[in-house]
Amino acid sequence: MDTITRLEDLGYYEELEVFRLENNLNSFEVGRVIAEHKERFIIKTMKGEFEAEITGHMRFTAKSREDFPAVGDWVALTTYESDFAIIHRIFPRFSVIKRQAVGQFGEIQIIATNIDYAFLVQAVDRDFNINRLERYLTICNSSKVSTIIVLSKIDLIDKQRISDILESIKVRIKNVPVIAISNESQDGYDAIKAKIEKGKTYCMLGSSGVGKSTLINNLSGKSLMRTDAISQSTNKGRHVTSHRELVILENGGIMVDNPGMREVGITDSTSGLEITFDLIFGLSQNCKFIDCTHTNEIGCSVTEAVEKGEIDKASYDNFLKMEREKAYFESTVAEKRKKDKEFGKIMKNYKKDMNKNKY
Repeated sequence: MDTITRLEDLGYYEELEVFRLENNLNSFEVGRVIAEHKERFIIKTMKGEFEAEITGHMRFTAKSREDFPAVGDWVALTTYESDFAIIHRIFPRFSVIKRQAVGQFGEIQIIATNIDYAFLVQAVDRDFNINRLERYLTICNSSKVSTIIVLSKIDLIDKQRISDILESIKVRIKNVPVIAISNESQDGYDAIKAKIEKGKTYCMLGSSGVGKSTLINNLSGKSLMRTDAISQSTNKGRHVTSHRELVILENGGIMVDNPGMREVGITDSTSGLEITFDLIFGLSQNCKFIDCTHTNEIGCSVTEAVEKGEIDKASYDNFLKMEREKAYFESTVAEKRKKDKEFGKIMKNYKKDMNKNKY
């Protein structure tokens, strides 16, 4: 990657500088996390790139994974000549895209932080799934991250199929730009480049093999992300990104690539669901019962709208599924907190007893 001359080239902004000064971080250097792999971090600073670890104090006081650095974070660090650094502090985040950690109930996985826009990438030949699009929209809306839908591999299907997909998106998803592209011919690239602004941070979300890394390579003008050849049996590129990474594009935009995600578990995303399914939430204000579940109650405005065809049935079903996931996640988190509190009390009493036995 090119050497940067200013932190602003990595997206540094005035509020971060105010925070640095107000918290007496003058003696530390400032950098941005550009890659993460098994709690080892690559930090980009004005001096160059450093492999970094967090302090023991940060590790000891962390209450959850959200207290650890993530790709996109701004950090205060001490650098050493051996290209090694120690992270002392994470600057405030203006956005955090997160999902349920796969296979870990009640745990959150941070996808990226300080993101301005998310490109939701789906390949139209096999990967296209509008339910998953609504999931991506929900986690982005919950983080107040603007979204752009990117349909890749349009060279692999006919124009009628593309038209049908665009129409299906229009029925269920409102007010989100949709760009159809081909990484082979680079059709649609001008539209994507027009969305990318210097100093703004973007991320790409999508399943494995949808062409995210190829798109980043083409946008940057360099072979930054390794990609594998198309599989003859599946027509899919074999996905090779194994960890998150941040790169600076030719026009000064900043891009985060992510590993492919099949599972997009919903966390405590009430606000995200309200924005994604605004029509459902709007109609719910007219329901007969305040605690209406929008399933089988008499006087439910939502189910009435579904029956009349005013709300897409598949979108409604997807909404209910995500609502159940959110409720389950929240109950799991509450149970986990209760157990942690009980364990804390046991340890406190144990220490009291140990101190009594000393005398």
